[in-house]
Amino acid sequence: MFNPSRDQVRQFFIDTWRKHRNHELLTPLEAMALEWIELHPEYHSDLDNPESMAKEFNVEEGRTNPFLHLSMHLAIAEQISIDHPRGIRHAFESIASRSDAHHAAHEIMECLGKVVWESQRLGTPLDSDAYIDLIKQRASRD
Repeated sequence: MFNPSRDQVRQFFIDTWRKHRNHELLTPLEAMALEWIELHPEYHSDLDNPESMAKEFNVEEGRTNPFLHLSMHLAIAEQISIDHPRGIRHAFESIASRSDAHHAAHEIMECLGKVVWESQRLGTPLDSDAYIDLIKQRASRD
């Protein structure tokens, strides 16, 4: 999935969860997604519900969009695996050493959310230098 639609992303996570619950074989990407799904039991009911495909998850409702959240986890895991932007793996390991990998991924997710929001707000490409700088700032905290 290089540029999937919103529905394709949602269907991917719903199918991954269904396949897991039915003890079906998962692709490597589905297996990676499942690790994050299992760490977020608060999303399981959404993944069990086909109506989630059309649901809007507005910030004003006080709910995180489970599909966006899980997608960000996958994107960050890929970035760490290839160390791009350069230095993200070391920063991740530094943050994780103070807590755990899941918390570290959430720390990085906040940075990613900020640069994506800025990019959308300004109508500019994502600033990967600003992104890695934010991550490194979090990694250098005591």
